[in-house]
Amino acid sequence: MAQQKLYAGAKLREMRLRLSLTQKEFAAKLGVSLPYLNQMENNNRPLSTTVVLALAQEFGLDVTELSTGDSERLVSDMREVMADPVFAEDIPPIADLRLTASNAPALARAFLSLHRAYRQTHERLASLDEALGREDARLQASPWEEVRDFFHYCDNYIDAVDRAAEHFAGKLDTRSAAIAALEHADIKVVWSDIDGLRRYDSSHKILHLSARASPQTQLFQLLLQVALLRQNDLLEATLDFARFQSDAARSIAKIGLANYFAGAAMMPYNRFLEAAQSYRHDLERLSNRFGASIEQVAHRLSTLQRPGAKGVPFFFVRVDQAGTITKRHSATRLQFARFGGACPLWNVHRAFETPGRFLRQLAETPDGVRYISLARDVSKSGGSYGAPVRRYAIALGCEVRHADALVYADGLDVSNDSAYEPIGISCRICERAECHQRSVPPLERRLTINTDQRGVLPYEVN
Repeated sequence: MAQQKLYAGAKLREMRLRLSLTQKEFAAKLGVSLPYLNQMENNNRPLSTTVVLALAQEFGLDVTELSTGDSERLVSDMREVMADPVFAEDIPPIADLRLTASNAPALARAFLSLHRAYRQTHERLASLDEALGREDARLQASPWEEVRDFFHYCDNYIDAVDRAAEHFAGKLDTRSAAIAALEHADIKVVWSDIDGLRRYDSSHKILHLSARASPQTQLFQLLLQVALLRQNDLLEATLDFARFQSDAARSIAKIGLANYFAGAAMMPYNRFLEAAQSYRHDLERLSNRFGASIEQVAHRLSTLQRPGAKGVPFFFVRVDQAGTITKRHSATRLQFARFGGACPLWNVHRAFETPGRFLRQLAETPDGVRYISLARDVSKSGGSYGAPVRRYAIALGCEVRHADALVYADGLDVSNDSAYEPIGISCRICERAECHQRSVPPLERRLTINTDQRGVLPYEVN
């Protein structure tokens, strides 16, 4: 197979500007001519091996940062946005979307933000009676979506917070360190039979944690409170850098960063990465080793993208019983639908049928990329009789080329083409013509309607 050419003009240009170098100075350091650098920055030429080596040697760049992860995310997101009927008469070809993502990523993100604002306004107009008279009935992106996109485009890895959590966890036993940190601030920790998981009484400086919660959840909530009280300056500085559009988004993101700190403190980066590689990513062994839940371990595996010490690039997703995606992240080329649910052919939906068991799946997306996907239910008890049970399923996976690093690939015939199940991202952007689970026609294909016959679908995709 021919090696794929690397076009990374936008990242090359961003790096030069960050170093405050002119094109002439940058070209000299890379050992190339000024016209050649100009062509690379404008994606008229791919990065040569000589330039990649020069970037690593001269500037200490982790060359994996030049990968097309961001571009793939942007292309996937733009394709899904183009499924909106408002664009039905003027759909640009995917080649144009790829050029935009590579050459003008800021413009692509602005376009996505504009469409998100349009959808928000459209939804408000659809419920006009409710919106009339409300002070907040103005044009703005959903705070939840804004925060979700922040983590999504950070590769779900926040370096400063991750390193601070790793430093904190290196002091003592993590649980003891968390309690000691709170006691140092004159905060008393009490395990109580409370509704919910955590309640902090700031006036009396008492932290109430649910006695009904699992030990993993108790520790996570304990560390989350440490982040909010003892790492506030770090969290606020990170929030300042993100420049959220609303106070609501900033508040949601602060909780997200505190959650990130808690997970990273429970599973410190280098120790966790070493154990994950040693155990071949066995989630149960990692859960026992770090005192974390299966979901916490799976989520943490998807964050191991520290420059210079990256783990296997995983995707991670959590869905509810309706198929709605409630958590999503991908360090792989597989990107999830921004709107609606996940592909019904994906094994994550079958996990509800087999509680307590891991399901394995070899899958292939329409672009020909093959993955190994692991799914399991992670239903959560309310802690008492009659309390509602929260039912979720998670999926964790990576490209099949990393199969040797996964214990879950043992026994799977990854070389057998027929072993791979066809999955997609969203029906509107999935081009498979013979999918029996298709809900709506694909965006970029023509349809034929034959009233004299009926196949799996009421139309034929051409």
